[in-house]
Amino acid sequence: MKIIERVDKLRDFVAPLRKQGKSIGLVPTMGALHAGHLSLVERARRENDIVVVSVFLNPTQFNNPDDLKTYPRTAEADAALLEQAGADVAFMPTVGEMYPEPDKRVFELGPVMEVMEGKMRPGHFNGVCQVVSKLFEMSQATRAYFGEKDFQQIAVIRAMVEQMQTPIEIVTCPVVREDDGLARSSRNVRLTPETRRAAPAIFGTLKASLEFAKHHTLRQTHDWVVATINAWPEMEVEYFDIVDGRTLQSLANWDDSDYVVGCITVYCGDVREIDNITYFRC
Repeated sequence: MKIIERVDKLRDFVAPLRKQGKSIGLVPTMGALHAGHLSLVERARRENDIVVVSVFLNPTQFNNPDDLKTYPRTAEADAALLEQAGADVAFMPTVGEMYPEPDKRVFELGPVMEVMEGKMRPGHFNGVCQVVSKLFEMSQATRAYFGEKDFQQIAVIRAMVEQMQTPIEIVTCPVVREDDGLARSSRNVRLTPETRRAAPAIFGTLKASLEFAKHHTLRQTHDWVVATINAWPEMEVEYFDIVDGRTLQSLANWDDSDYVVGCITVYCGDVREIDNITYFRC
C-alpha cells in the first residue's frame, strides 16, 4: 500500500490508471478508523480495480472548535488497518496541502442541507461539500463509498454531485454496529463507562419504535422515542425527526411518504451520537 501525502502525487498515481480504463473506489474518512470504515474499504475492494482511502480530519466541517480538538487522531494505526484491509492508497494530506488557500465556495443545495444536522451545525455541510468535492476531483474516482449512519450527509453529497454534474457513483453501505446495537463511530472512544452502557438504548429504542409505530400515529411515535431515550439520565435527545427519505423534510403522517426514515441525534454525556432507522420503503 502506498501512503501519499501530496495532492500532485495522488493525481500522478491515478491519471495513468484512468487512462487504462481501471475503476477507482474512494473511501473518504476522517481517520480514527473502525470496523465501519473497514467495511466500506472491503466493499470498494470487491467492486473496483484500485481503492483509495483518504484520511483527513477536515477542519471546515467543524462548527464546534472543541469537537475538532477532541476528535481522535490515530494516523499510524489507521495506515496499518488500511493495509490489512487491502487498500492500494492511503491519502493522508495535511490541512495546508488540502487548503493552500481558504476555500470560499458556498454550496446552495436547498432544504436537504438546511434541516436536522444542517440546522444544528451551521456550516457543517458546506465544509463537507468543500472537502468531498476536492477529494472527488483529486482521486478521479469511479465510485465513492459512504456509510448509511450519516444518512443526511449522503443526501447532501448526492445533491452536490447532481448540481456539479460530477461523473461519480455514490455507493451507500449499511450501518455497522457493535454486538449491542450501538452504531460504530470514531467518537465512541470518548464515551465513559456509564454513557457506553446507556448508548445502546438509542438503537434499541429505534428498533422498538418499529412495532410501536404499527399502532400509533407518527407524532405519538416521535414523542415515545424521545421520552424513552430521555428517561436515561446519561442521555438527552437533541432532535428526532421522522422524514421523507429522499427530501429529508419532516412528515406529519405515516402515509405522507412511501419512504419514511427516523433520524436522531443524542448527547451521551458530551458525546454526540447519530443514528437512523427506516420505518418503511416502497
